[in-house]
Amino acid sequence: MINKILYYIVYSWMFLHALLPFRLLYILSDILYFFVYKVGSYRLKVVRRNMDASFPDKTIKERRIIEREFYHHFCDYFVETVKLLHISDEEMQRRMKFENISLIKDLMKEGNSVLLYMGHYCNWEWVTSINLLFKNENKVLLGEIYKPLQNKAIDDIFLKIRSRFEPLAIPKNDTLRVIVKLRKEKKQMMIGFMADQTPNINNIYYWTNFLNQDTPVFTGVERIAKQTGFSVVYLDMEKVKRGYYKSTVRLITDKPQEEPEFAITETYIRSMEKTILRNPAYWLWTHKRWKRTREEVEQYHRK
Repeated sequence: MINKILYYIVYSWMFLHALLPFRLLYILSDILYFFVYKVGSYRLKVVRRNMDASFPDKTIKERRIIEREFYHHFCDYFVETVKLLHISDEEMQRRMKFENISLIKDLMKEGNSVLLYMGHYCNWEWVTSINLLFKNENKVLLGEIYKPLQNKAIDDIFLKIRSRFEPLAIPKNDTLRVIVKLRKEKKQMMIGFMADQTPNINNIYYWTNFLNQDTPVFTGVERIAKQTGFSVVYLDMEKVKRGYYKSTVRLITDKPQEEPEFAITETYIRSMEKTILRNPAYWLWTHKRWKRTREEVEQYHRK
């Protein structure tokens, strides 16, 4: 009962805000920036620790410029995501452009399915609008792998927001089961993976240097690709200007079973790093990306 009440209160508040035009939403974002960054210092210690370790060659002043730009963008991301509750297909396509989409269409014409590597960069919530480009095609389109939130009411709200362009919502723990089921039904699919977070400690099999730090990375996408033969692509996002983004599809491999072990994962990491370094302010620096050490993980696996 409490969850239902919370759902309707929060959802109603978000929906009313979603009715506002973008120019007013960005005024709200500027106000939100003051409270999130200047007053509340939301996860500021985490952000500074991440940036200091990632950019030791930059001066403190340079890192603080990136920091301020990040918090401005972070607040923009929030109001833009809420706007998904009330945005037309036409406006979404005007604001979120996809380049080289023919690559995915050509792979699917050959009867293949596609695993799409993404990161927490720019506005990743808007990526589901890629489904508009496949609207009249009989395919299982972009499926989002998500980790259910502990609060069911908030989880339901975010699922509602993310359902705007009808992606297939796949709980993280059900990923392989759902893919196998769809494959048995002989359905083509395009599944997106946010693969730039810290893996669960019992799923760490590969380390690499990422943003100047020894980093454990997800290898699950590569394992799925090798098991299924699905093609693998990377979505390279850019922020053109406030409220406008461009995403370019880049092929990683259309023959995953021929790739050496961890080569697909490494290509993704290098691609993601290149994207971030192009403009660091648009990555999600509030995430505790480097909370695991190699020694801690090795000790855990020895138990």
